[in-house]
Amino acid sequence: MTTLTIRVPESLKMELENLAKEEKIPAGQIVRESVDRYLSILKFKKTQETNPPFAEAQGLITDEEYI
Repeated sequence: MTTLTIRVPESLKMELENLAKEEKIPAGQIVRESVDRYLSILKFKKTQETNPPFAEAQGLITDEEYI
């Protein structure tokens, strides 16, 4: 694993720290899971856009979504 340093507004940092405290999990875990989900969503959307027949075969979209 490697370290990534990012800059965020103070309000976002506080929100993250509060959520981590409420959920009793490290803030880093929330960030890692959030980035992972975000990237998965982007990949999912790209598959829908670039290869509709494959996406449809996988049950990711229907005919109506790409007509």
